[in-house]
Amino acid sequence: MGFEIERKFLVTADAWKQAAGRRFSQGYLSRDPARTVRVRVVGEQAWLTIKGRNAGASRAEYEYEIPVADGREMLALCDGPLIDKIRHVIHFAGMDWEVDEFLGANAGLIVAEIELASADQAFEAPPWLGAEVTEDTRYFNSQLATHPYASWTK
Repeated sequence: MGFEIERKFLVTADAWKQAAGRRFSQGYLSRDPARTVRVRVVGEQAWLTIKGRNAGASRAEYEYEIPVADGREMLALCDGPLIDKIRHVIHFAGMDWEVDEFLGANAGLIVAEIELASADQAFEAPPWLGAEVTEDTRYFNSQLATHPYASWTK
């Protein structure tokens, strides 16, 4: 069974901007919280990902590389607007952090994620890390597609 344990945090400073990023376009064929189905295109690669319901920082995850032409066609079938972001991978204290800089209707939102081997795995927080939002559904990409950051009352 595929499984991921991922914690998500807001980013509060620019010190992470040391690495070049890759532009992602992704959309959702299903945004049902019990089973999201995502299509992601990054350059000349594409993936289809199925994720189960979150249980804290954990959930089932199955990811399959698909032909990029199929991925681009599937993006047109997605439910709701696409997510557009630049992902930067930052190595800090022996761990890889994925920092997503959102574009379009989600511009201004920057989120960092770390994948862990267990829910209680210790890690050192980078100095640019802010509040944890792992369990705040507003920050799920599937929600940002239809309830973008620009529309939030801050």
